[in-house]
Amino acid sequence: MKKKDSANRDDAIRILVVDDEESIREGSERILRRMGCEVLKASRGDEALGLLEKEKVSIILLDLKMPGMEGMEVFRHIQEIDETILVIIITGFATVETAIEAMKQGAYDFIPKPFEPDHLRIVVGRAREKIRLTRETEKLEQERRKTLLDLDTEKSRIRTIIEYLPNGVVVTNAQGRVVLMNPAFLRHIGASPSRLPGDRIEAYVADDAFCKLVMEISQGSHTDSEEIPTYELALSDKKYLLARGRPVIGEDEECLGAVINLADITAMKVLDQLKSEFVAKVSHELRSPLSTIHEQLALVLSDVVEEFSERDQHLLSRAKEKTRGLISVIGDLLDLSRIESGVVAQEPEPVRIDDLLKNIVEFLSARADAKEQTLTSEFPEYPLPCITADPIALESIFGNLIANAINYTQNGGKIHVKADLAEASLADMSATDQRVRVQVADNGFGIDPKHQEKIFERFFRVKNEKTRYITGTGLGLPIVKGLVDSLGGVISLESEPGKGTTFTVILPAGASKK
Repeated sequence: MKKKDSANRDDAIRILVVDDEESIREGSERILRRMGCEVLKASRGDEALGLLEKEKVSIILLDLKMPGMEGMEVFRHIQEIDETILVIIITGFATVETAIEAMKQGAYDFIPKPFEPDHLRIVVGRAREKIRLTRETEKLEQERRKTLLDLDTEKSRIRTIIEYLPNGVVVTNAQGRVVLMNPAFLRHIGASPSRLPGDRIEAYVADDAFCKLVMEISQGSHTDSEEIPTYELALSDKKYLLARGRPVIGEDEECLGAVINLADITAMKVLDQLKSEFVAKVSHELRSPLSTIHEQLALVLSDVVEEFSERDQHLLSRAKEKTRGLISVIGDLLDLSRIESGVVAQEPEPVRIDDLLKNIVEFLSARADAKEQTLTSEFPEYPLPCITADPIALESIFGNLIANAINYTQNGGKIHVKADLAEASLADMSATDQRVRVQVADNGFGIDPKHQEKIFERFFRVKNEKTRYITGTGLGLPIVKGLVDSLGGVISLESEPGKGTTFTVILPAGASKK
């Protein structure tokens, strides 16, 4: 009798609610207990991880914004403890991007605050069904090992499981032909439920980049890769899907095809768009009055400065400096909003990157001279190919990088700008896939390795004894990253504290990415 009770407890769905708001924890507990679930609660991330060491949990409702340990850090620890736990992200309006990143890293689902009881029941219900199906699959696998079940019966059971999964599933062979797909896949892409497999993936999904990724996985291009890239699929009816794929490996280690999972992320994209529109609207409303205040402070300081004491002059100067900083933040926020919405200033045109860099270096030389720094540039003897892009976007990219190098390099330091071809030899100069490489190197303060992963996050700034007096918005590098991505390029950095930093930007020559 005791063994049976123990088995029942193991099969029960136990849910851990991690949120610093007591009302969320208590409300969720009432709803989940009525669904027949066992509920544990934690108000902090470290408390939740402590419970996981003692208790077995199937589902975790995890808030991203909590005191102490951040939600994403807790999520990574959960994956290390037990990757089978289904994590449902509780996200507020300001954490939509982080929720999307969590989904890309393996979170099961998300639920936005504030949520209704029915919404919570639906999301948790889907997770319970996935667990039930997973357990059923494990039982089938155990039965297969123990007995010589009829293969047709087993295939029928697995097919039933796949057909009732909430996410779209499509399986291709090594030639990219669809051999299996579930109703959810057909529903997501808007195809007829009676559509049959057998055609190439292009016949089902009219997205070249998606089909290229499926073909690469199907033909074994990612068999040795631990992290296969995901892909966001935008459909014509304003529906967004997140595609994840894995190769199907045979007994002889050959790639037999690919299995692709499609999750509907439309709700997250809508929330992200609303957030961007909100930021843009608020920024527009604030810029005009702040500009007026800044101009009036400048007028007061220039015309009647003698009537004020030294202390009052200092306060007015600080107020002027702060309003200028706020105007700069608003400008950066508007730039980010335009980048996110796909609007990157004017139409692209051919740009000679060496001429553009020379102009930027010449313009910023005065700032470097003021700090007694050496600002130099280096270009190859052969002509670099033009980059077809928006000149303002390119100026923003390299202007930000060079200005940052000046700001974060000590007086008397050195900044060096170098441009060349990313290819190893000049024999490739006529190739259609040429890429131009630009490096901005300095011997300044450098960036600690623990900060390097966060350097492209919004508002993140490295603060220590050497940098705390440097003013900035923390938005320059996120803008650079967004612009480089929009142009189809990549950006990377190498840095060592006390020795300097090198940012490397690689951009494709020719047409820019649309």
